[in-house]
Amino acid sequence: MKVLQINATYGYSSTGLIVKDIGDMLEYNNDTAYFAYQSANHNPKNGYVVGNKIDWKLHAVLCRIFGKQTYYSKIPTKQLIGFIEKIKPDIVHLHNLHSNFVHVNRLLRYLGQRDIATVITMHDCWYFTGKCFHYVDVGCNRFITGCGNCPKKKAPPSSLIFDASKKVLKDKARLLSSIKRLKIVGCSKWVCDEAKKSLINGLDIEHVYNGVDTEVFKPKDCTSLVEKYNLQDCYVIMGMANKWLLNSNKQALIETIKVLNNKCKLVIVGCESEQIERLKQLSPNIIAVGFIKDRQELAKYYNLANVFVNVTHADTLPTVNMESICCGTPVITYDCCGSPELIIDGCGKVVKENDIKQLISSIISNMKKIEEGALNNARRVFDKNTCYKKYLEIYKNLKG
Repeated sequence: MKVLQINATYGYSSTGLIVKDIGDMLEYNNDTAYFAYQSANHNPKNGYVVGNKIDWKLHAVLCRIFGKQTYYSKIPTKQLIGFIEKIKPDIVHLHNLHSNFVHVNRLLRYLGQRDIATVITMHDCWYFTGKCFHYVDVGCNRFITGCGNCPKKKAPPSSLIFDASKKVLKDKARLLSSIKRLKIVGCSKWVCDEAKKSLINGLDIEHVYNGVDTEVFKPKDCTSLVEKYNLQDCYVIMGMANKWLLNSNKQALIETIKVLNNKCKLVIVGCESEQIERLKQLSPNIIAVGFIKDRQELAKYYNLANVFVNVTHADTLPTVNMESICCGTPVITYDCCGSPELIIDGCGKVVKENDIKQLISSIISNMKKIEEGALNNARRVFDKNTCYKKYLEIYKNLKG
């Protein structure tokens, strides 16, 4: 079986790693994996780069003028179709395409006309909206009726003049419906349920979690970090900078700082240099850490923590929740989007979004490491091999 995956990235970032992992699984199963992408941390076997920097920049400029992302890059998409014609894949698997490198309408039209079995993974909400990746942060539900008058017109990818969201969503729904052998996969139950409210309702939609590498994210010794930060006998709260340092979480950070002391520390990972300096000034009990590219090292930080706190307001399926849980560290998160469904029995707490009093109460409740039975169950559910084997079944069923 030959499977071509198309994604903005390969080998890095959340979706790029997922594409690589699925490809590795295919090769292990004696199938053939192909990849088409905009950028990669290395060029894989059977890899194909779509377009070039000049085209990507031009695509971005046109998108910002006309508000229609993925409506340009016509020549690179024609060349991509030529690549598909050459390799003749049994399955084309689409991931994130909203990165100014492919003409999606032309690609979907081709897949439908050629009756090529197609899998789409919804890593966010883009496939069933007219523009945005997420809409809950602005309380929008226009995707249900077909978009238009977009409240996120100025949000990335921003449109300077036109709002084309109504036409874009109509085009997506029409072209997706034209693909006879199509399976749409949501990486969370939440995103599947949301998609079924939209114009693509009626298409074949199934849920498959994005898994994590449980050989990396597992209980392990973190003595070196305890000694590095002098955290002996400390209660350690961990969070990610891209959530904790949002303006919408300013009050949550202020209230959390109030409960910190010499024996209760907040570790924030993924900080830029300016953020590190600012956090040092806010409290001596905050440990600000830069970006951690080494996943083995990141796993040690999860193990260091007594609790991982994810104050996300818009996440389809936060991988960080699964990584923390697989390391044995419970998670506290808001009841928002796909985040709470990952807090399976014994693995943490879900609190009402923006209920800071409940959030702080949960943080200081002296949470214990996840017990062995719950941990083993979670590691089975979230293991990438378990999750991605479901794609093999989907491929086989679509191929016929």
